[in-house]
Amino acid sequence: MSNSTDVWLGAAESALRAAPPTSLLSAATELLARYVQASEVTVLLADYSLSVLQPVTRLPHTGSQVAVRDGTAAGRAFTAEAAVIEVTDDPRTVIAHLPVTVRGDRLGVLSVRLPEPDQGTPRMLELAAFATALGHELIVAERDTDLYLQARRRRRLTLAAEMQWQLLPGRGLSHPEYTLGAHLEPAYAIGGDNFDWSTTDDTLTITCTDGQGHGIDAALLTSLAVSALRNARRAGVPLGEQATLAGEAVYAQYGGKSCAPSLLLSFDLATGTVQAVDAGSPQVFRVRDNLVEQMVLENQTPLGMFQETEYHPQPFSVAAGDRLVIVSSGVHGSPADGSQAFGERALRETIAATQRSSTHETARALVDGLVQFHGGSDLPHDAAVVCLDWRGGQRPSGG
Repeated sequence: MSNSTDVWLGAAESALRAAPPTSLLSAATELLARYVQASEVTVLLADYSLSVLQPVTRLPHTGSQVAVRDGTAAGRAFTAEAAVIEVTDDPRTVIAHLPVTVRGDRLGVLSVRLPEPDQGTPRMLELAAFATALGHELIVAERDTDLYLQARRRRRLTLAAEMQWQLLPGRGLSHPEYTLGAHLEPAYAIGGDNFDWSTTDDTLTITCTDGQGHGIDAALLTSLAVSALRNARRAGVPLGEQATLAGEAVYAQYGGKSCAPSLLLSFDLATGTVQAVDAGSPQVFRVRDNLVEQMVLENQTPLGMFQETEYHPQPFSVAAGDRLVIVSSGVHGSPADGSQAFGERALRETIAATQRSSTHETARALVDGLVQFHGGSDLPHDAAVVCLDWRGGQRPSGG
């Protein structure tokens, strides 16, 4: 970028950081009008089901939703994670739609009406940098205001869903060694299914948990299990002991009457070696050289089923170019009246058909396939999908 570009972007980022948490949209509008002659600015945030983009407005006022998958320009920018230029009825202006992402987590789209290119429209790279800066400030602002969380809602969340969404680390993460994308349904009524991850300079840890039960009961159980896993992980204990300590916490609360089937994975970023603890029902599939295979792991007891349980990690490996797809039991074992479970009929085919799609779109496509399997209606059971594309260390020789 030119020095002048660096100056205005630096000034704009400073101004965004200084803006009150509820004033990011007005600050962005003023900054883009000043520096790139924008005549209209809209911030669209993805709703919880990732089906529409909703404008940031103060309740009770609302703006028009934009469909993500009906060919809209903003929807294409969101799904492709790339800038899209929309030609308008006014020959003097165009609308640039920029994806708003934070380290691979898709938040929404920044739409900016600009003078036509020969009148000074800035390069998309510059606007993309501004959209990224705005995304970071949106994440920070959510600590202090409900404005942006409310903007994402097409309808009211159940209390259980509110608890579950607050537990999540995000729905995507990008790192030199890997890219993650994940999805949950039913988005507005999720109860017990959860995914979690954490990265260091050397490792990536992913967990997927199926809290038993429904509604608040499932959400409370999952909240305890996930918090116990995080507590153990942050204490620096090995993967197997993380599962053991979390299992003890769940048993202490429920006495074995309820448990939390979970899958724990720890990746060595340098070698591609994976340590896995299969403590229940979530399954993991690997796509390598166009072949989809389920990783066969030693099935150990779900967290909290017994008072004292030692968990033992099992190794496998991933290579650059591999894709892993983790699915909860609500995906691979979801029953339908008079038919086989979804996983037995369509899971492998859906994974194979989406291997050229991004991790985000693959996770979404798997859940969409499950919804269609149930006739397009709300899912009878929670469903969680995590998709990982691996670019890191090669598998050890013989692995």
